[in-house]
Amino acid sequence: MPTAIIRRIAICLVIAAPAVVLRITGIELASVLELLAFGAAIVAAAFLLAWAAEAAPKDISGALAIALLALIAVLPEYAVDLYYAFRSGTDPDYLHFAAANMTGSNRLLLGFGWPLVVIIALLVARRMAKRTKSPFQHSLHIDSGSRMDIGFLVILGVIAFAIPLLGSIPIWFGSALVLIFVAYLWRAGQAAGDDEEEFVGAAALIVAMPQKARRITVVTMFVVSAAIILLSAEPFAEALVASGSALGIDSYFLVQWLAPLASEAPEFIIAAMFALRGMGGAAIGTLIASKVNQWSLLVGSLPIAHFAGGGGLGLPLDGRQIEEFTLTATQTLLGVAIILALRFHWAPALGLAALFGVQFFVTDTSGRYVLSAIQAVLAIVFLILHRSDILPTLAAPFRRPQRSDDGADPAEAADPEREPPVTMSADPKSTGTRA
Repeated sequence: MPTAIIRRIAICLVIAAPAVVLRITGIELASVLELLAFGAAIVAAAFLLAWAAEAAPKDISGALAIALLALIAVLPEYAVDLYYAFRSGTDPDYLHFAAANMTGSNRLLLGFGWPLVVIIALLVARRMAKRTKSPFQHSLHIDSGSRMDIGFLVILGVIAFAIPLLGSIPIWFGSALVLIFVAYLWRAGQAAGDDEEEFVGAAALIVAMPQKARRITVVTMFVVSAAIILLSAEPFAEALVASGSALGIDSYFLVQWLAPLASEAPEFIIAAMFALRGMGGAAIGTLIASKVNQWSLLVGSLPIAHFAGGGGLGLPLDGRQIEEFTLTATQTLLGVAIILALRFHWAPALGLAALFGVQFFVTDTSGRYVLSAIQAVLAIVFLILHRSDILPTLAAPFRRPQRSDDGADPAEAADPEREPPVTMSADPKSTGTRA
């Protein structure tokens, strides 16, 4: 095994060790110290999980790989969220925490993760354009294979508005969302191509190992990281709530933002690494797929976990939760409206980040509904601008992928006014390859 990957794995295990010891021995510390210990363990385990998931496609292909990786990659986030939902079945005080983590992670992914990748990718493209003295493009091209993901996200984004209207997430509604996730995995398996995977960072080091050693390493990393996450999820979730009271900070705020930040950090870092290496299209495609997972599997699992924990046939939402879901749904609608044309311009990316930041200063109910209305109006504007892409995107989840002779998406190839995609290459002498 390469020394570099041994060092990275060792660092993660050392960081996670205190939490494992605390959990096994049953030693209790101050809530803030437990928050730091178990939070650090989840972040470290999430890195191990992400590296293994990145390397796994080398030995697993097709729909099985897509299904396994989709479920494994979201484990850190889901473990905490589903604990709150399960606990809310017997303790009503946990009801609002169950949806808080979901809405926070959802908005963090789109409001911070998407713009981060776009800006990094365009900065890299600008640097390469200067080296090659080629024109600089202002939009990140999204691979045409992501149109199916965007199509599913459009459908889920529209369905999401039913949640604030219902005032709860009924178990039948959650089950329907889980079925949509299953359909998404099935369609993704059909759309999976035979292109050679590209690996970066730790995943590249693992892939370079001999086959037997690589497989043992990947399986071991999956098992160890999953064990650490499952051991840490409950105490981390409890420490979040207790630390809010101890520090005089709203526990809801910590659950909504600190927990998602810990679970999403490795995914953001890996996506940023892809963007830095000139693979911005692959990076944003991964985050779009994560958004589909959140709105389908995560939201759908909440009422099921609530029922399994002794609750009723639906996860009830209070006024604050309805407000949060409305804000999250309108943000999703705006996000997909921006990328319908498979181009992500730097200006809308900064706009998404700005709107995400504003919500931390607009805390009253009326203000947040105004912010939701602004996002909805902007979404309508982008839908009008990209109206020629609406039908192809909505149809993408229901048809087999069809590409034109030059490999471009049919809807994209048919529009001569489309801006050429951002192109980046690791070779400064090259005129560019796919972003």
